[in-house]
Amino acid sequence: MSMPSPINRRLTKKIYVGDVAIGGDAPISVQSMTNTDTCDVAATVAQIERCVEAGADLMRVSTPTMDTVKAFGEIRKLVSVPLVADVHFDHKIALAVAEAGADCLRINPGNIGSDAKVREVVACAKYHNIPIRIGVNAGSLEKDIQRKYTEPTGEAMLESAMRHIDILERLNFDQYKVSVKASNVFLTLDAYRLLSAQIDNPLHLGVTEAGVYRTGAVKSAIALGGLLLDGIGDTIRISLAAEPEEEIKIGFDILKSLNIRSNGVNFIACPSCSRQEFDVIRVMMALESRLEDIREPMDLSVIGCKVNGPGEAKEADIGIVGAAPRSLVYRMGQKSHLIDTDNLVDEIESMVRAHAEDLAKKRENEIIRVK
Repeated sequence: MSMPSPINRRLTKKIYVGDVAIGGDAPISVQSMTNTDTCDVAATVAQIERCVEAGADLMRVSTPTMDTVKAFGEIRKLVSVPLVADVHFDHKIALAVAEAGADCLRINPGNIGSDAKVREVVACAKYHNIPIRIGVNAGSLEKDIQRKYTEPTGEAMLESAMRHIDILERLNFDQYKVSVKASNVFLTLDAYRLLSAQIDNPLHLGVTEAGVYRTGAVKSAIALGGLLLDGIGDTIRISLAAEPEEEIKIGFDILKSLNIRSNGVNFIACPSCSRQEFDVIRVMMALESRLEDIREPMDLSVIGCKVNGPGEAKEADIGIVGAAPRSLVYRMGQKSHLIDTDNLVDEIESMVRAHAEDLAKKRENEIIRVK
């Protein structure tokens, strides 16, 4: 029962990474990057699959050597999600990984050597019909730009990005997306806003090296939230010192909080106080763990007492108003039935799973009617 997002997205050029559209009217995609040894094919595939289960639309895999390129080709055959190959400096690796099945190259054209090498990589990308992601980081700006600005600034990052963009544009290559990442929230906001005013190609949002799980999630939510509210951004990655599937979950939580995109259960719960009729924190922690696999979008409200409970419950797909010994259930804004407060977790999980099945069947029937 979520309300539509009031955000007006900036219209950008639509490109494709595999079968995933980026930009234009396409949904904002969520991606992460593997942190396994790429040559360990089994471990990398397993990690990608965990991210896909969490909702990942794309995954990036590092390919620093020719051995990793060979492994990338094997990984590509074993997963269904589009893969972005992360390449730095070596144009031969870029060529090889494109041949191995990469759906996108993350490579800065200004950092791979001579004009001839750049032309070769761009020609290869054109031949395989794959885009390039230009990635500018505040911590690795070109030396002449560092000297000019003395420190990373939004203008410095913009100049670096435009330098790479100009190379592609001169070679008549327009299938690219761009990121201008920094670890500082204000610098990230400034750089993306400046770049957004200059180009209409898709923007990949992220705060680089954001930190450990909690602080990194907060930084990313503030920076990406600010940009998304401005209508800026076409794909996002939450960079955390944590497992990549956690990045996917945080990414979707940010999008869900802005009513931009739904993925699974949107939990609404009170912070708990002495009025609570059950242990709200314990119940919510259990539900969050048990319902991680649900992908159908829905709002679940669990409130510990009758003060705010009915109001929140009426706005949710499933709402619980805490009371003892039995709590009141709302479905789609209407009072439904009472459930045993001592058995809330099992009862709520059962209702959520049943509702998810109903939503999935409804979606499948709509697809059949369209066909």
